[in-house]
Amino acid sequence: MDFTDLRTLQAYNGYPAVSILLSTHRTHPDNQHDVVLLKTLVSKAKERLLSEFTARDIQPILQKIDTLVDAISPEHNLDGMAIFVNREFGERYDLPFPVEERVVIDPTFATRDLVFAFNRSPRYRVLTLSEKPTRLFEGVREDLTEIKDHGFPMTQIRPGGATKLPGGVGVNISAVRDEMHRHFFRDVDTALQTLQADHPLPVVLVGVEDYIAFYHEVAPNADIVATLNGSYDVISAHELGKLVWSTAQVGFAKRRKAAFDTLEPAIGAKKFAGGIQEVWFTANEGRGSLLLVEEGYHYPARLSENGTSLLPADDPNASDVMEDAVDEIVEIVMTKGGRVVFAEPGSLAAHQQIAMVLRY
Repeated sequence: MDFTDLRTLQAYNGYPAVSILLSTHRTHPDNQHDVVLLKTLVSKAKERLLSEFTARDIQPILQKIDTLVDAISPEHNLDGMAIFVNREFGERYDLPFPVEERVVIDPTFATRDLVFAFNRSPRYRVLTLSEKPTRLFEGVREDLTEIKDHGFPMTQIRPGGATKLPGGVGVNISAVRDEMHRHFFRDVDTALQTLQADHPLPVVLVGVEDYIAFYHEVAPNADIVATLNGSYDVISAHELGKLVWSTAQVGFAKRRKAAFDTLEPAIGAKKFAGGIQEVWFTANEGRGSLLLVEEGYHYPARLSENGTSLLPADDPNASDVMEDAVDEIVEIVMTKGGRVVFAEPGSLAAHQQIAMVLRY
């Protein structure tokens, strides 16, 4: 699952929208228990549907659920599973994080857990540089999902790739090949930036040393969090994820330290917001350059009448309550091009658990 999937789910509105969520297991024999639990949840969903609709009326929904469940192979389970079905749509997602077990039938799909997990887990993109082809993945920890749109996977079709290099007296074949690589990786970066403009994420570069050097040359402003040297053209996403995540963790740790190092200068330059109220206001103004927030910090809230401030709420499930204003702030900052860094609990106590470096 990636953010495109999440936005697709959130766009559906129409009763009944069925959401079935459960935590799963990657290994035997625990993943066999997942089968039993899933059947129990599916039965519960069908009972609730049939208590409100006739079997004929909701036959398309029941059929979609059965088709999705029949296609599941427990040995491929990750840490969680989500099934979303309505009259027009049906999809199953294996998730790299556990979710609360439940069945929800509402006008909209139950995506809160997914938004929360995506916001709280380090997310990044992986660009594997190669002539045939360069692949792009979106990662959550060690789990990678390949992106197969926006031109990816992308193959070098210029001379030196799909066609022969020009020859002849006085032609420096090596120089021509290098220039073709520069053109190709410039095309790769252009395609990547169409995704980054919509939802920016740090990138792990994977490839041989020359290709990584070419990419840095043509894309000096790319947001690279880590690099992994080597040729991994034919490796599976599963195996690549294991290698990349160990490298990415080091990069994320360096970023956390660098992020904290920017706080004091930002305070001195009056480009700083601290506490949930100030951060909410400045984030909505689009001023957030870097958001730092403690892991596990949640803030259920109501909006004030003018919509500019937050009022604490005791019941996060009330209809007029924002379940977690911190999640909302994370989405706002990222949508407006800012970065988000999650910090250890207690590390931002001086700033009421959340702080932001401002653009102005």
